[in-house]
Amino acid sequence: MVLALMTASLAILSLAILGCLYRLIKGPTRPDRVAALDTIGINLLAMIAVICMQLRTQDFIEIVLVIGILTFIGTTALARYIERDAVIDTGGDELDR
Repeated sequence: MVLALMTASLAILSLAILGCLYRLIKGPTRPDRVAALDTIGINLLAMIAVICMQLRTQDFIEIVLVIGILTFIGTTALARYIERDAVIDTGGDELDR
């Protein structure tokens, strides 16, 4: 019973990733695409966690942490790019630009 529920949750998460992939490709604005990319990362984390529960192992926990950190950094960098049109500031005042 539990194995069937975990398999069903993997199928639902896969469908959610496909929906987010559609929004990533067809998104009308850049913030929509960033949100879709962030959601894909979160769903991927959930899928790996469900696989860990199915296999009754903790070997993939490091992968979950790395993907979580990369998702956070990527979303932060893309949000900064959308806000300022640059990821890394070159310094100086607002008057210098």
